Amino acid sequence: MKLPPEGARWLVSLRWLACVTLIGTIWFSSSVLGILADAVPLYVIAGAMVGYNLLFRLSQRDWAGGEAGVDRNIFLQVTCDLVALTLLLYFADLPRNPFLFYFTFHMIIAGMYLRGRAPYFFAGLASAMVGAVMLLEYLGWIPGHPLRYPSDADLPGGRPLDGVYLMGVYTAFASTVWIAIYFTTSIRRYVDRTHAELRQKEKLLGIGQLVAGIAHQIANPLDGLQNCLQRIGERVKNDPHLTEYVQLMVEALQRIERTAKRVQAFARPHGITLQPTDVNAAVEATLQVLGVPHDKQIRIERELGQVPPVQGDPYTLQEVLFNLCTNAIAAMPHGGTLTLRTLALGRNDEDQMGSVAVEVSDTGVGVARLHLEKIFEPFFTTRADRGGTGLGLSLCRMLISEMGGRIEVRSVLGQGTTFTVILNPADARRFPRALGRKTPAGEGKA
Repeated sequence: MKLPPEGARWLVSLRWLACVTLIGTIWFSSSVLGILADAVPLYVIAGAMVGYNLLFRLSQRDWAGGEAGVDRNIFLQVTCDLVALTLLLYFADLPRNPFLFYFTFHMIIAGMYLRGRAPYFFAGLASAMVGAVMLLEYLGWIPGHPLRYPSDADLPGGRPLDGVYLMGVYTAFASTVWIAIYFTTSIRRYVDRTHAELRQKEKLLGIGQLVAGIAHQIANPLDGLQNCLQRIGERVKNDPHLTEYVQLMVEALQRIERTAKRVQAFARPHGITLQPTDVNAAVEATLQVLGVPHDKQIRIERELGQVPPVQGDPYTLQEVLFNLCTNAIAAMPHGGTLTLRTLALGRNDEDQMGSVAVEVSDTGVGVARLHLEKIFEPFFTTRADRGGTGLGLSLCRMLISEMGGRIEVRSVLGQGTTFTVILNPADARRFPRALGRKTPAGEGKA
């Protein structure tokens, strides 16, 4: 998710307020409370902040040159602020200054607006600068600037630094900075993923509406064609060959009509109706309509185990299996074996006891490990040159997810790929009558 460039401008506006507040705090601490021994260095740093903030303000017109330019500007702003804050605290008794943890605010800004390793760079920079000041003051290599608290009035030169105290303060400070960076960057990554998923669903919704419109345009002329074929069939019923051809055309039109209606039903904005589903029957129905080309020398095997009914939609499951099978066939351009296997996972599935798996395996070219994490993303395809759209697997995952299941994949280059559809068992309390039937199962080859 791209945060707007107004973030850089917001930092400039916020810094004006910070400069005014800082100057007021310096004056109040030195003139009223009297806890600052020398306020001049602090005023100089505040003036430097006003100066570089003015430069950032004047350069705002160049920030629209791209996202990289805005990120670079925010990087420079946070860097300047960290250096300024370190100097301010150094001249105001950094180890005992209660404003030490103001570094956390910059960690939050860096974690929200910057990507990659930049936020962790700032966490390291802040930890290094604060740790260096503490160490150098403790060793006496740089002069200290202690605040003159009322309890320290009788101590010449202020209260001396204690090593254990410094270690405790630094540990608390460094852990706060790094934890802040970790949480903000984690939230940022989560927001990015959520935004990407929303965009993908918007694309799929648009595609669904487009497909539904096309299906509607296809379905309308089918009624007229079927009526015409019916009249032609009545005229040629004395010719068995012509009657057979007419019957074949009628069956083909009926298949087109059923497909168009299913596409319209799928694109309609409603959820899947869950019911007890026989996965073995879904596999058999998928194989009946698969129609593998004979020139590809594809052998189909099915290994159907004794499995209970699952919670799902039979037609949707057939669509998913059909899509997985066509992908498997496309992955075997020189022939191979397509295997459909059903099995009960029992206690082997940690997510859902008693779940059922349907495996679609091929002996094709396989998928590279780099692509395994992307194959379910919409429009990602490794077969763009052969007409792949990159929508099939993303739709499969979405449909299986709506049925409460999941899809897993494993692949080895040059050996093949296996997609595993895992579905939850049907609830006996919801479907008592349907679960009373026995589930057919068998083994064989086709």
